[in-house]
Amino acid sequence: MSLMREYIDKHYSAEGYRAELVRLISEYKKASKHDFLIYVAAMEKGSFPIAMDMTDSYIISDLLPKKKSRKPLDVYIETPGGSGEAAEVIADILRSKYPEVNFIVSGEAKSAGTILALSGDNIVMTETGSLGPIDAQCSIGRKVVSAYDYLDWIHEKEKELHLSPFDITMIAQISPGELMGVQNSLEYAKDLVIGWLPKYKFKKWTVTEGRKLPVTDDMRKQRAKEIAEELVDHARWRSHGRSLKIKELNQIKLHIDKPKKATLDIINRIQVVIRLLFSSSGAYKIFMTGEDKVIKSAASVSNPPQSIAQQLMAPPAQPFETICPKCGYHHKLYVKFVNDKQIDIELQKQGFSELARDAKVHCGCGQEIDLSGIKNDIEIQTGQKVI
Repeated sequence: MSLMREYIDKHYSAEGYRAELVRLISEYKKASKHDFLIYVAAMEKGSFPIAMDMTDSYIISDLLPKKKSRKPLDVYIETPGGSGEAAEVIADILRSKYPEVNFIVSGEAKSAGTILALSGDNIVMTETGSLGPIDAQCSIGRKVVSAYDYLDWIHEKEKELHLSPFDITMIAQISPGELMGVQNSLEYAKDLVIGWLPKYKFKKWTVTEGRKLPVTDDMRKQRAKEIAEELVDHARWRSHGRSLKIKELNQIKLHIDKPKKATLDIINRIQVVIRLLFSSSGAYKIFMTGEDKVIKSAASVSNPPQSIAQQLMAPPAQPFETICPKCGYHHKLYVKFVNDKQIDIELQKQGFSELARDAKVHCGCGQEIDLSGIKNDIEIQTGQKVI
């Protein structure tokens, strides 16, 4: 029986899943002799503030011990990414509390999540875990997007003679100064990685793999620079959202560890329980060290009337992703707030499909997924009616 089916058959409530996470953290601590932190966001709830930001650093700082621990800390991370500055602050907080910090990736840790993971002494990944190309995300109008992808999109549009009204609206939302800020954010991401890898992950790299020659500080720095260049090369990976597995990461000489036998089942269970907790509640971010936890949840509150300016800045559509609870397939979907065929063309080029009117998705594995809750959440968050 799969772990997903095992837990579904137990008919836990959201509170039951939270209690199970507490139990699993306790089991992990006993097996590893390390402290443990869960820091995850609901990747499928893109209409909520799931991106890594500075408020995350405040919560993490509050949950960790006030005095520096002698134990290593293992951080279970799932995030779509977000602020590079927040990643740096979180890394500094973790380092101020622990002599060794390791990251466990069994889901996705993308963009700034990858940057943060590269601050670790070790990166432990399961077969389902993935990192991604590195860059920071930036705000364009009311949207948060990949800095690299936005620059690439701008450069492509510069080559076109005629732009659609949709493209003109999007380009008009950023100034030349902001565009330079986007470029700087890419360099900032690289600088963080180049600084962290020699200091932490490569500090125990003392001899070369082939000829067993002594490894110098310059060799560690050069390897870090090569890896950073590889990870920022989106032309190679084709997409900001590309999932880089153990094989690809080892190919660029970023050594990835697999979980130890004593903790593998616990990690797999943590991943499943997190998925079920997100799907059974309004939770969209979880910070947990055991009994100490902060869970951010959506509240269904009425929206105040929007001003004319707010209405004009409202996005014409909302893309999001959802994961099939049966087979784990990622469905890329979108809803529209205005009837504009150009929106369909643009989003379908990116691999998104419009959500059906009944808000149901029929997965290829035979599972029917009811997304009416997510549709309602999007309408609440945006203050707009899905057409």
